[in-house]
Amino acid sequence: MSTQITAPFKKQLLEQRASLLAQLASLRGGPVGRAQASAEHFGGQKEDSSAQMSTERELEFTLDARESAELDAVDAALKRIETGSYGVCTDCGVDIPAARLHAAPETSRCIACQDKSEHGRRG
Repeated sequence: MSTQITAPFKKQLLEQRASLLAQLASLRGGPVGRAQASAEHFGGQKEDSSAQMSTERELEFTLDARESAELDAVDAALKRIETGSYGVCTDCGVDIPAARLHAAPETSRCIACQDKSEHGRRG
């Protein structure tokens, strides 16, 4: 894909990246690490049950992991733009439809390969 075609996708990915970084910083309590933020967040909540605290902690870790994975996908897409391979399925090499890229600019697979990947993990 030419630079002219990828420019809107790059802009969208950079905005998505900034949003994810802000969400991660919020979850992590700013510049501190995930474990330290969790300890600080849950350390002073003596009135909550341990089950409730455990559930909330697990939810925060899950959200953090999900947003970290999304950030990795965005960074990989930005790298594909830089190398000129953006918009091409990483599995089969066919062009990914523009509509799919607009809906999920971080995607690395065409719909058929994504479907195969998801079904392969479940089975």
